[in-house]
Order: sequence, then structure tokens, then C-alpha cells
Amino acid sequence: MDWRNTMLRRTRTAKVYTEPATDDESDDMTSNQKDDSEELEEWLPNSNEGKPKGRRQRGTDETAEKKKVTKRVAKPKEPKPKEPKAKAERKPRAARVPKAKKEKTSTEQQIEDVVPPKLESQQHVKIKEERLSMNLSSNNAAVPGDMPDECPSSSQDFPKVKKEEPDDSFTFEEPAQKKQKTTNAAQGRPIKLKSGSSCVEDLQMNWDPIQVLAVKTGVEQWVCANIVQLFQEENTIPFMVRYRKELINHMDADAVRDVQLTLEELRSVAKKTKSVAQTLKKDGVLTSELEAALKNCTTADEIDHVYSPYKKGSKLSKARRAKELGLEPVAQALLQTPQTLDLHSSIQPNTKGLSTLDEVATGVQEILADMIAKDKETLTYVQSLCERSAVTIHSSVSKTALKEQQPQEGNQKSKPKDIAKFSLYTDFTCDVKRIHHHQTLAINRGENLKILTVKVNIPDWVKNDFCRWCVSVRWRPQGFTRPELMTVLKNATEDSYKRFILPFLSRGYRSKLTSSAEKESIAMFVRNLRQRLLMCPVRGRVIMGVDPGFHHGCKIAVLSPTSQILQTDVVYLHGHAKHKEAEKLRHLMFKHSCQTIVIGNGKACRETEAFFTDLIKQHFFKPLDVSYCITDEAGASIYSVSPEAVKEMPDMDPNLRSAVSIGRRVQDPLAELIKIDPKHIGIGTYQ
Repeated sequence: MDWRNTMLRRTRTAKVYTEPATDDESDDMTSNQKDDSEELEEWLPNSNEGKPKGRRQRGTDETAEKKKVTKRVAKPKEPKPKEPKAKAERKPRAARVPKAKKEKTSTEQQIEDVVPPKLESQQHVKIKEERLSMNLSSNNAAVPGDMPDECPSSSQDFPKVKKEEPDDSFTFEEPAQKKQKTTNAAQGRPIKLKSGSSCVEDLQMNWDPIQVLAVKTGVEQWVCANIVQLFQEENTIPFMVRYRKELINHMDADAVRDVQLTLEELRSVAKKTKSVAQTLKKDGVLTSELEAALKNCTTADEIDHVYSPYKKGSKLSKARRAKELGLEPVAQALLQTPQTLDLHSSIQPNTKGLSTLDEVATGVQEILADMIAKDKETLTYVQSLCERSAVTIHSSVSKTALKEQQPQEGNQKSKPKDIAKFSLYTDFTCDVKRIHHHQTLAINRGENLKILTVKVNIPDWVKNDFCRWCVSVRWRPQGFTRPELMTVLKNATEDSYKRFILPFLSRGYRSKLTSSAEKESIAMFVRNLRQRLLMCPVRGRVIMGVDPGFHHGCKIAVLSPTSQILQTDVVYLHGHAKHKEAEKLRHLMFKHSCQTIVIGNGKACRETEAFFTDLIKQHFFKPLDVSYCITDEAGASIYSVSPEAVKEMPDMDPNLRSAVSIGRRVQDPLAELIKIDPKHIGIGTYQ
């Protein structure tokens, strides 16, 4: 203990500069003291607050000395350190300070939380006990003479104090953390709805409804399953978008609505399949193969394709006639056991359709063509071929329109005008992937008017590849086949493509283009309507609404800033008494202090605009600063005779009601236009 007391005395005398030290000790202690003082001043402002950098008072040192001595006596024994080795170990530790910065953030935070701005004597003692215990637990024992008086040593405690900036602090590159979550899902990772039973089992189809729904909408399967179950639980779209974001993968309302519409289409397909199967069952023509073909259909066009030969009123198909003659087993034998098949054995000279070998071969060919056209895998393959090819749509003038154009007499004069309207589409060709929506609607309109003829052109290589695939892969006979039987199979494949598959593909392309164009036209109508309803209103002005006209005059309505009707009148601005009508207008405008004129864009709009422009140039309304604008009056005449207008303005002429509506469209477009049926506002394409 003598050497320990000696070292403590040397440390105290070195700090207060009262006793001289040896040369080595004085150099080491002076350098360590400077480092400690500078680093502690930088990283521990609270502990050094109010204390000078230089010498401390002797009374304070003596008090700390007593405390230090008491603590050091109570501590366990330490191995005798060698002073040269300890001094050599202290120098490289200053260089390890940056490495310590990246460690022990939590310890430093705990020390900061414990130390208040103004330290009391008891808190000093507690902090020193913690730091001394940490020093003793380190691998390299510290030199007793290096123990500070009130501040931590720079070798052990300094990295903790200097590590004041936590690694997980706020950075400007990352957004602020979100508030507490209301679900059990991990942040940014949607969860799957727990469901034991399928919600679309009632469809009873051969395909998975969720998988087909995901393919048609481009949404993940688990999201589609969650949306379907949420709809089954009678949840609304606003509820799902606002409170079930994790279940629907944070989709917006429009995307969820598209999934809902597609689901309704699939349900309607399943319902139609069931009704068609019941009809065929009543007719006695429903077979297991036909029922499977119906249940494989995913669109209404595919159902029509399968059901069209069996519709009432339609001619008996060639395949059905051949089946009634008993040639269906022969067609099955051609595919399964062609090596033992002999068409001559099916010849019946007294039976129509079986009297010759050619008739038997033709009947087998019709049955095979019908089987190929109704096979789901075959249709999928030919559709994949078309997706990789350049399919085009072509429109031209119909023969009916050309015949009606030739006489040029009487009522036939209107037909050339109709053809002139479709001059852009009399010889029009475009790829189905690049055609615009308005072009599709125009072609459909011309076709409905019997002015245009529309055709879908599929490249010839699709047919060649399809026939080769059918003969060599899908419908390949299971065994050796004689050349005459292979000829029957090839003819059946080509006939199936020409009579069944090609019209089916054309109908599919036309229906897809029409459906897409109709959706886009509705979306365009919504955008235009939104822009129209959200136009900036003109507030705080007295407005004069003008419904222009020639023979019946211009209808005038003066409206207050709150859209109240102040006065109405009819003036004839395009007659012989222009000056008298102008004086009447000036009297109205002075009477109600009206400075804004709103003119409808109907008949006589430009003439009325020129009339008011001349009066404003002549300063006819001085001292009033009069200005005018032109607004769309679409739907004003329909609104003027509607029940809403009669209820709002019961004792007013319908012509004057339209003037009131024109003025209010500028004062508050939203409040006025919602009274009119959207289809009468005059916006959109082919609305």
C-alpha cells in the first residue's frame, strides 16, 4: 500500500502543481492532463460547467482526495503494474478513439441521462464509482497514478463520453418514421387474409377463378383472393382502401373497382355457362365433352363459340349430321388406332352421306374439325401465335353504301354525306396494338350505319404453323397412319381454322378493341367533366347572363353576387332599333351596377359579341368598367324545361331560365352544372 499512496500523492501534486515530479512522470502527466482537459471541455460541458481550465482550489482537491483514498482502499487487490509498460500502453489508446466512437452508444446515452446540468456531490460519487469499475474490468489495468480527481480518464471513459451522436439518429436522406401501426403486418410488407374457405366455389368451373382474375387484372393472386373475400363479407371499396390497405397491397380505389368489375364478368360467365348447359340438357344434346368445353370457357365469346352450333333456329351443323350417321367412333379411331381403321367398312350405299368413300371421309373430317375448334389447348396455342404476329384491322366502304350512292336522286342525297364523314376510314389499315380508341369507335359507328366493312387480317404463317402443330403434336394419331387418313386429318385442321377458329379470333379482337375504347371514352368523359365542374368561379360580382338569338331576341338575366335573380328582359340587338336596345341595356347595368357580361356560345353568339365589343370601345357604359366572356351553354335549353328548373323558377319563361343558367355557370359552375344530366353537358368523345 506504500507504493499506492505514493503514486496518489504524485498524481495530486502534478495536477495542482504543488510538488515537483520526475522528468518522465511530469511529461506523461502533463500531456495526459492537457488531453483530458481539452477533450472533457469539448464533450462534457455540463460536468465542467463553471470550472476554470487551470489550477483548482486546494480545498476542493483535499475533499476529493479524501473521497478517492476511501474508495481505493475498498477495492480488490490488483497486480502490481509496471510503470514503463503502463506508460507505453497509454500512448496508442489515444489513437484508438475513433474506433471507440463506433461502439457503445447505449452506455453513453445512459450516462447522459443520469448526469443533470448541475452535478451535486453525491452524483459525482456515483458516476466515479461506475467509471472506476469499468476501468478495472478492462483487459489492460490502468495505472493508479492516472486516476483523475473528478473527471473520467481519457483512456477508458473518454470514448463513451465523446460518442454522443447516436448512429440511429435522424438523417435528412431518410423519411421520418411512421406512427404506431394498427395492424400486425410488418412495415411495408402486406399480409395475407386468413381464410379457410374459398369465396368463389359457387362458380363450379374447370378453371381457378382467382388465377384467371389475377391474369385478367394483372394483380397478384393473394391480393385478388383477399379482395374477393372482402367483397363477400360485404365490405365497401372506401372501407377497403382506407382501413384494409395491407390486405389489398395498398391499391387505389380505381384498381380495386377494376378487380370488382372483372370478378362480376367471371361470375356472369359462370352463370351463362350454367344456363347454356341446362338448355342443352333439355334438348338432349349435352355430352360430357360438351359440358367440359363449356366449363373451360372464360369469356362470353368462348361460350358463344361453343354454343353456336346448338342454338335453336340454326341449321344442323355438319358435325352433328355426321355424328347422327354414326361416324363419331370412326373419327375417334383415326386418332387412337389409325393402323386398324378402314373407311370402306363405313360405306352404306343406300344412306345419304355414307354412300361413297368421299362422303364418309368428309363426315369424319367435319367431326374432327369440330373437335379441334372446341379444344381449349388448341385455342390457347393459336391465340399465343396471334400475340406474336402483326394482326391488323382493315375498313373499307361497304357494297351497300356504294349501291345507294350511284342513283343520286331524291332521298339518296344524304348517303354521300354520310360516306364523306367517314372518308378517313374508307381504306384504313392499322395494327390492332396501335389503333387509337377514337378510331375504333368511328369504325364501329360506320359499320353500324352499314357504310363501312371491317375485317381482321391475321398473317398466313399463323395458319401454317397452327396446322403443322395440330397434325404433329396435339392431334397426332397414336400409331402408323396411312396417307389417305393423314390427308383427312390435314383437311380437317385447315377447315377448322377457316370456318371456326378464324372467326372466333376476329370476334375476340373486335370485342377487346371495343371494350378498351369504351373504357377510355368513359375515362376521357370523367376527366373533362371534372375539369369543367372544378372551373374557378367568379365571386362577388353582379353578372348579366345573355342567351343570344336572332328572331326571338337575346334573353337577359341580371344576377346578384349570390346568384339571386334581380331582373330579366328580352332585347333585340340585331334588329333595326339597336340604339334603343343599347339604351335599355345601359339602364339595366347602371341600375344594378353590373360590370360583367356572360354570353352563351349558341346561335348569334359572334354577332352579339361584336355588338357588345363596339359598345365597350365607345365607352358607352362609362363610368362602369364593363367586360364580357363567352361560356358554353350546352344543356341550358334542356335544363330550362326540366322539373328542377320549373321547381326553382316556377313563374318564369323557359327562354329566360336558360339566360339565368348561363349566368350562374360563371358564378358557380359546380352548383349549376350538377343540375344537368352529364350526357347533355357536351363533353367527351362518342359519349
